[in-house]
Amino acid sequence: MDARSPDDRRTAFPALDTVEALEAIYGAPNDASTEKVAHWITPPYRTLIEKSPFAALATVGPEGLDCSPRGDVPGFIRVHDDTTLLIPDRRGNNRIDSLRNVVRDPRIALMLLIPGSINALRINGRGYVTADEALRMSFDVEGKAPRTVIVMTVEEIYFQCGRALIRSGLWDPSKQVAQESLPTPGEILASMTKGRVGGEDYDRAWPERAKASMW
Repeated sequence: MDARSPDDRRTAFPALDTVEALEAIYGAPNDASTEKVAHWITPPYRTLIEKSPFAALATVGPEGLDCSPRGDVPGFIRVHDDTTLLIPDRRGNNRIDSLRNVVRDPRIALMLLIPGSINALRINGRGYVTADEALRMSFDVEGKAPRTVIVMTVEEIYFQCGRALIRSGLWDPSKQVAQESLPTPGEILASMTKGRVGGEDYDRAWPERAKASMW
């Protein structure tokens, strides 16, 4: 682990310290990069939201930044009106890192993906957390409602071109990584706790545990 401060690590390579220096390398963005930005949920962007089953949720708090996956049936992020999104918080590990951050700092960013599509959707805005009973129950699945919902006000929304997904081959089945070549959660936990937590028993029990607590 690198114990140096961020400022110390900057000395490893020459840093660009001004926006002007950065812009001199990249130049001005083209019209397509700027004209795609909307400040409300346009009909095409609404379609993308309703087709997406996965989002990365970025938040910020006193401890720093956090990015958390969110996944559910397509359209799980609900369009409430032209500038408001509703994001249910389904069951997880109860760390609530994202929710803690939103309570203390309302800034939120989302990146939505649609399987098979090379374009991503990016949304920036502000939000708050609510435990409103009627709202929570409106997200009920199999008799189980989320414990909270994030209400997000959209400040800007735009699509991200497909270069990253094309380069990564994310949706290409031939590029899927063999699961046996990856460390399992149980192995990671065991290595970090000297076997106190995790291990084969953890991996063996997880599928049924997840199935029983999906909603």
